[in-house]
Amino acid sequence: MCSRILFLFLTSLLLSATGSGQFTVSPNHHYLRKNGQPFFWLGDTAWELFHRLTRAEADQYLTRRKQQGFTVIQAVALAELDGLHTPNAEGQLPLRDYDPAKPNEKYFELVDYVIDKAASLDMNIALLPTWGDKLFKNNWGTGPEIFTEANAAVYGNWIATRYKDRKNIIWILGGDRIPRGRADIDIWQAMALAIMRATGNSAIISYHGQPNETGSAAWFGTAGWFAFNIFQNGHCRDNDNYNRIFNSWLSKPARPVIDAEPIYEDHPVCFNVKDLGTSSAYDVRKYAYLDLFAGAFGHTYGCHDIWQFYATGRTGINGPHLSWQDALGLPGAMQMGYLKKLMTTYPLEDRVPDQSLIAENNFPPAERIQATRGKDYLFVYTDSGKSFTLTMTKITGKEVRGYWFDPRNGTSQPLAAMANSGTRRFDPPSTGYGKDWVLILEDSNRKPAGL
Repeated sequence: MCSRILFLFLTSLLLSATGSGQFTVSPNHHYLRKNGQPFFWLGDTAWELFHRLTRAEADQYLTRRKQQGFTVIQAVALAELDGLHTPNAEGQLPLRDYDPAKPNEKYFELVDYVIDKAASLDMNIALLPTWGDKLFKNNWGTGPEIFTEANAAVYGNWIATRYKDRKNIIWILGGDRIPRGRADIDIWQAMALAIMRATGNSAIISYHGQPNETGSAAWFGTAGWFAFNIFQNGHCRDNDNYNRIFNSWLSKPARPVIDAEPIYEDHPVCFNVKDLGTSSAYDVRKYAYLDLFAGAFGHTYGCHDIWQFYATGRTGINGPHLSWQDALGLPGAMQMGYLKKLMTTYPLEDRVPDQSLIAENNFPPAERIQATRGKDYLFVYTDSGKSFTLTMTKITGKEVRGYWFDPRNGTSQPLAAMANSGTRRFDPPSTGYGKDWVLILEDSNRKPAGL
């Protein structure tokens, strides 16, 4: 047993997590690239996409998300909601005899179609080979628990071989589970190593767990295949996930970090706690801007009605309110497009988190002010419109121009040019709950952003 574990560990160290295919890790180890160019991850959690939608419905969903600016769709091959017993929209189960070594070709033809449709829209799939309850239920989930080290390697090899030539795949293991111990870690490790071997060590892989202090690096931080760190926040309002993101950004070895399951729009807030209501677009925005400005390389949006593709006649999980088609137009989803425009208008890879820009740099989550900067620009997000004092000398230029960017509608209000010296107080256009703003300052010598 010890020699086998040692072999797996040494093999993992030999496999590069920087990737050599379509997706790679940037040279500074804080961002992802696609085709050698900086890549902004704007994700959506569509966990049941392969399981519940027809081809026409998948077309509708993907086309709408493309229009809204999304670049990554997170979806699961062996789905959470009774995915081994309940057929997909074409009447197919994913496995024969519930055996990971016996995948059903007909089921995966629909998966093929969705992946290829996404590619035709220049969208990417963060592909989970299985939801975590197929490995262990952890007191919830329908399972059944079917994976061992041996069949995890067989299944990992099979699915990675099937999709190794698709150029729009990022691999995510886990599926909302914390490994119970060494045996669970070894199963995921076996699957990861099989994916790496099948793809010629070019796969980009991470792990989706549950809320904790250090993200998925807690279990796989030393694995050679582990390319970027994933957090989720547990669907609670106003926690300090930005601190966890920043600590991960500081950690060694450096890896990109992302919140891949933040609070979802239209979701019960901390659904195991009573009377906290339903999450809003404002809840969604706050996590997105705070996490990104704290060092995340991208962000995942989620909607409670959409991850499960709720529709009339389906049993809803934790009280969805809307059909998935109606939920496509919720304001938080639209506002993620404004976020993407802001982040991609400026150079991605020279951006660093920097709370030293602001004097009011340690406010609690409900009134948080978070700062980030590149070489010739900076952003400050104030989540309740509180004023702040800015140190003006952290970016280039003797003179800077500025804007107040409105995360609610994507518009901006120009400010008069100002000297890039000393300190300066900034008062947002409005203040209070839901009145979040982004200050943009840029070197007057750079081309205007045009936001």
